[in-house]
Amino acid sequence: MAELQITNQIKMLRFMNGEMTQKELADRVGVTRQTIMAIEAAKYSPSLEVAFKIAAVFNLPLESVFQYQ
Repeated sequence: MAELQITNQIKMLRFMNGEMTQKELADRVGVTRQTIMAIEAAKYSPSLEVAFKIAAVFNLPLESVFQYQ
């Protein structure tokens, strides 16, 4: 299996936003904490819809949260 080439800043953004927990972010986005954990660890690429929802939580454009290499 090829390595995923999408990286993200979610962990840093959670920390900078009042040390938001994975569970708090998951609840706001409508996914499970395990999903957030996998996305953060770059073990799973989110759907476009979930990626946009995560960016919206932090009030940032998509490319500020996710990077494609």
